[in-house]
Amino acid sequence: MAKRFTLVEAQGLIPEVDRLLRQALETKTEYQNAEQAIHEFSEHVMMMGGVMVNRDRALEARARRDDAAARLRECIEAVLGTGCLVKDLDIGLVDFPTLFRGVEVYLCWKLGESGIAFWHGVEEGFRGRKAIDQDFLDHHHGDRPQ
Repeated sequence: MAKRFTLVEAQGLIPEVDRLLRQALETKTEYQNAEQAIHEFSEHVMMMGGVMVNRDRALEARARRDDAAARLRECIEAVLGTGCLVKDLDIGLVDFPTLFRGVEVYLCWKLGESGIAFWHGVEEGFRGRKAIDQDFLDHHHGDRPQ
């Protein structure tokens, strides 16, 4: 069963999740750069027929890519380990499951936002975000009812 958060609990995780997401995005860029180097190497081999190929450079790019992939996986697993859900890594969109009037919904936070100010239904997604109001505050709870 997924962890469910109160707004206060989710807000408390924002600094850690923010750090992990930024680390994941930096690592993703490293991965993409290494992948691009491998692609360029492959194109060079195809055009030149393998003549005068710097094999060490290709192996180094592959090692960088594999290392970045492993670190990226670790970053995402660390975010998921907090109990929240990564919805879109590229924009840093994260949801925290909670209950509102007995129905599971998500507290919604995006990298760069100062805190959690929105929620949405499980099927609604980011476009269905609603501002957290007093009714929500009064009728939501995490794993331990308030």
